[in-house]
Amino acid sequence: MGNRHEAGAVRAEQGRLLAERVIEGDTVGARVRGGQRPARSVTVNLAESPLGWLLARGLIDQRQFDAGEKLRTDWERASLSPSITMRWDAAPLSRGARGSSDHLEPSERQAAARQRFDAAMTALGRDLNDIAWRVICSGEAMPLAEKALGWPVRSGRLVLRLALDRLADFYRLP
Repeated sequence: MGNRHEAGAVRAEQGRLLAERVIEGDTVGARVRGGQRPARSVTVNLAESPLGWLLARGLIDQRQFDAGEKLRTDWERASLSPSITMRWDAAPLSRGARGSSDHLEPSERQAAARQRFDAAMTALGRDLNDIAWRVICSGEAMPLAEKALGWPVRSGRLVLRLALDRLADFYRLP
């Protein structure tokens, strides 16, 4: 699910944190009929990610969550996660009306995302980027990340909050 735009309105429903995501490339020319969602969107449960879980329980605030989502989006758009040898991405779109609004080629968008990700990790520094990468990008649960880093139980949440605050400053979130 790497090609997503920012989340729309978030709603809580039976322990789930649901948000609408528009699939990238379909925002130009997507028709909205009578208040309905665009032709190509998906409802995702944000509570499935470790950050969504923390947000749903009030352990991080919305600004921290948004900062983590920006880092994860850059991670996904830069295609930094392990992959198989075969690419299963959709065929590239023609340069017609449905192209990206940023006028960049896919490889240029990937390189730009990689630069943003690297700059964000540099801004975090050595002490904070380990926990940020494990929880935000890799999707490790907090107890697993704490154990892998050799930290005491519940200490990771405090360090992650510091990392998310620094990320929010880096991304200049209000």
